[in-house]
Amino acid sequence: MGKVLPFLMFQDGKAEEAMEFYISLVKNSEIRRIVRYGAEGPGDEGTVMQAVFALNGQEFMCIDSNVTHQFTFTPAFSIYVTCDTEDELVHLYESLLEGGQALMPLDNYGFSKKFGWVNDRFGVSWQLDLLH
Repeated sequence: MGKVLPFLMFQDGKAEEAMEFYISLVKNSEIRRIVRYGAEGPGDEGTVMQAVFALNGQEFMCIDSNVTHQFTFTPAFSIYVTCDTEDELVHLYESLLEGGQALMPLDNYGFSKKFGWVNDRFGVSWQLDLLH
């Protein structure tokens, strides 16, 4: 068996913009590979046919869907991030919240002294937790 990777399917050609945004927020992150649609399609030329990026070493795969689907991302699947400091947590939460939606505002929920859950502007769900 090969690797097991989370897979994110973006619509409206947002995959590359999302990857660039995510790697700008998370340390030790990079885009590792992008294969683009060519003039022959089936997606719009230059959009992401397949890409791999890493957030603090965790690899993800993503695409720009060339088909409009009746579904998008759901909070039932989220990216869970543990932060070392409260400043790091607040910065990440506020950055992801810009243009997105708070599902659980930053607070003490008992299971964590500082936790937040947000859908970012691309619809991807993030749970952010402060390490104890």
